[in-house]
Amino acid sequence: MQAVEITTAESPLTDNEVVSRVLAGDTHLFEIVMRRHNQRVFRAARAILKNDDEAQDVMQEAYVRAYQHLKDFRGEAQLSTWLCRIAVHEALARVRRAGKQEPVTEEQLEEGNMGRDPEQATSDDELRVLLEQAVDALPDVFRTVFVLRAVEQMSTQEVAEMLSVPEDTVKTRLFRARGLLRQALLTKLEDTETKAFQFLRPRCDRVVATVLARITSH
Repeated sequence: MQAVEITTAESPLTDNEVVSRVLAGDTHLFEIVMRRHNQRVFRAARAILKNDDEAQDVMQEAYVRAYQHLKDFRGEAQLSTWLCRIAVHEALARVRRAGKQEPVTEEQLEEGNMGRDPEQATSDDELRVLLEQAVDALPDVFRTVFVLRAVEQMSTQEVAEMLSVPEDTVKTRLFRARGLLRQALLTKLEDTETKAFQFLRPRCDRVVATVLARITSH
């Protein structure tokens, strides 16, 4: 069966309805799940890996795993949270296997130091690039929370559940991450947060095509 592209805007189905339909045999509708949540899943994975290609690989593995265990989704949390949790676990496992986890020093936890300030950008695009570079320079625990809370605008509760930490820890890490970034960017941070790490259409198409091929080949 040839998959028909259905974007979030074109589909009246809720996430739970899509899940039910996929479980009933409409495998091609899993495309809606991916296109609807690709941005958030990508940002969650990339926050940990700091690499676009690795994040994309993790997304594919996370979607395949999600499809394989879709019957286990009970709807108690949002589907996006469930998917991101799978992607976060996949990303963390990759980091552990590669031995790339960065230790956080006491100085970073207490104050943080981003080094010299970059020059103030003159356009939103330039600021977005600077922001992404500054976020990548954050210690792991701060970067992940910042991307999920500020960039992806997930709730404190969602992030806490996803990372298995107390909500107060999420709030503290977000506060410290913002402090580090302000040292690096100085101005206009709030205006550019939601523009960082966009998962644009060509990548979205590649992930969707790869995952659909994998889950329909059996």
